[in-house]
Amino acid sequence: MPASFTQQLRDSAAEQWAREQAHPFVTGLGDGTLPVATFRYYMRQDYVFLVGYCRAVALVVAKAERLDEMAWFSRLLDETLNTEMALHVSFCADFGITEDELLSTAPSPTTTAYVDHLVTTAYSGTAPEAAMALLPCAWGYAEIGARLADAGAPESQPLYGRWIEMYADPEFAALAEWLRGYIDRSAEGTGEAGRQRLADIFEVSTRYEYMFWDAAYRLEG
Repeated sequence: MPASFTQQLRDSAAEQWAREQAHPFVTGLGDGTLPVATFRYYMRQDYVFLVGYCRAVALVVAKAERLDEMAWFSRLLDETLNTEMALHVSFCADFGITEDELLSTAPSPTTTAYVDHLVTTAYSGTAPEAAMALLPCAWGYAEIGARLADAGAPESQPLYGRWIEMYADPEFAALAEWLRGYIDRSAEGTGEAGRQRLADIFEVSTRYEYMFWDAAYRLEG
């Protein structure tokens, strides 16, 4: 049985995804050696990113063609905006980051560029194109969470263990799986040019995923 469209894209980007999973930020999370100041920087930038992510998902809700697709993306928006972000604020408090600090965080150049990519794609493209822009984040985090969980949570830094547990949750993996299925079905109904457009979006988001980890590790100003 031939690989699905999204699996083909994942296979073609295997080297880049391996670089992401081997990044010292990610490995430092797994073994507990990542400096807390670096993680605090990441959490603040991730909050800014989540706001932009929600804006992109809101646009997909409006553009999805079927009611069941609209319903799924609307649930994703609700869960991210009203549940995940509240958990993010609570988790940040455990690291000494106040909600006011989160709200006043200036986006780094990498955060700005990544969010612009998501929102611009969602605004100017189709719903499947917007979903493709979101996919490497959901899929990549699910893979990283599962890999780090399999290796065992770091005993020296239990708060990192909580982060790993969150992204190793099967429900998070199911989110990426649904997006993949949605995009695979959509790709069947488009021509070669449409599939190439989707592939290009996947490649750009994949690059931004690596850049986001790297910017946090460098404490990008």
